[in-house]
Amino acid sequence: MNFELTTEEERLQQQVQQFTEKRLKPGVVERDETSEFPLEAFKEFGKMGMYGLCYPTAFGGTGTGYLPYILAVEEVSKVDASFGIAFSVNTSLYGGSIMYSTATDEQKKRFLSPIASGQAIGSFGLTEASAGSDAAGQQTIATKDGEDYILNGTKIFNTNGPLADYTVIYALADPSIGTKSMCAFVVEKGMEGFHVGKLENKMGIRSAKVSEMVLSNVRVSADRMIAKPGEGFKLAMQTLDGGRIGVGAQALGIAEGAFDIAVEYMKQREQFGKPIFKQQYLAFKMAELYTDIEKAKLVLYKAACLKQAGKPFTTAAAIAKLTCTDVAMKVTTECVQMLGGNGYMKEYHVERMMRDAKITQIYEGTNEIQKLVISGGLFRRKK
Repeated sequence: MNFELTTEEERLQQQVQQFTEKRLKPGVVERDETSEFPLEAFKEFGKMGMYGLCYPTAFGGTGTGYLPYILAVEEVSKVDASFGIAFSVNTSLYGGSIMYSTATDEQKKRFLSPIASGQAIGSFGLTEASAGSDAAGQQTIATKDGEDYILNGTKIFNTNGPLADYTVIYALADPSIGTKSMCAFVVEKGMEGFHVGKLENKMGIRSAKVSEMVLSNVRVSADRMIAKPGEGFKLAMQTLDGGRIGVGAQALGIAEGAFDIAVEYMKQREQFGKPIFKQQYLAFKMAELYTDIEKAKLVLYKAACLKQAGKPFTTAAAIAKLTCTDVAMKVTTECVQMLGGNGYMKEYHVERMMRDAKITQIYEGTNEIQKLVISGGLFRRKK
C-alpha cells in the first residue's frame, strides 16, 4: 500500500495548478456573477490532453490513468468548481457512456475520440422531470422506424448541454417494460428536432452551463446506438459509478480551496492583539477540518485506484462521493464562519465555494442514494 503519488502524477498536478492560476482564477468571481462559462479555457485544457487522461490512445486518449484524471478534477475545482463539473461530465459521464458500452471500436473512435482529444465537448442525458433518483421514471421514448429510431422527450439539468457537440441520450424502447428496454444513443448538435430548452438559473456552479435538452422527432440511425434495448440501464448505472468519483474529486477540491483561503486569512487577521489562528478554539476547529479533508482524500483516491486497476469499485465510489461532498459542505460553511463578515463577501471566494459545495451532495446520485448503494453492498458481501 503506497500513499505517495508518482513523479508523473505530481508533475500533472503542477501543470494543472499552473493552468488554473493563469486561466481560471482571473475572473472567477465575475463568471459566477454573470454565469459565463470560460469556453476558450476549456478548449485549451482539452488540447493539453486532460479529457483523455483515462482513455486509451486508440480512442483519442493518452492512456495515463484514472487517478491522474481525478487529481486534475480536484486541482481545477480548488479554484473553479463550475469548470470542475464541466470537466467531470465531459470525461466521466459522456466519455464513460461510450467507453463502457457495447459499442464497436469503430463507434468508440467516432464518438469518443473527439472528446478525449479535446476537439469537442460531450454531455449526458439521463435525468428527467419524472426521473431523478428513480431512473425508471424515464419518459423519453425511442420508437423503431425501419432501420432508424425516432427520439422524443426532454432531459433536464443537463450539464454542458448548451455547449455540447455530442450528447448521450438514454431512452426507453418499450415503456411497458420500463428500464428493461432502456437503450442509449449519441445525438449531435444541429440534428433536426434536437435543441436546447430552458437554461437553469442556479444557486451554485453558476458559470457551468446547465439546461433542458429537448428531442422532438429526432431521427437517429442505428449506428448511433451505443446500448441496445435492455443494455441502457446497466450502462447508465456503471457510468454513474465513475461519475461519482469525479464529483467526489470536485467536492474535495472545493473543500481544499476554501480551507487554503481560510488558513492564509487566519495568519493575517488579528484580533485581541494576535493572529486569530492563535485562538485555540479556532486552531482546533481548523485541525478538525484538515483531518476531515485528509480522510476524504484517502477514500477518494482508493476508489480511483480500484477503478484504475479494473477492480469492483461501486461501493468505494459511493463512499467517496458521500464522504467528499459532506466534507465539502462542512468545510466551506466553517470557512465562511472563520472569515467572519468577510466570509460573506464575494471577493473572498468562500461564500461561492459554499454555494458550489451544496450541489455536490445532490447530483449524480443524492447522498441518500449513496447510502442505499453502500448498505446494499454491505449486506451482499460474502462472509
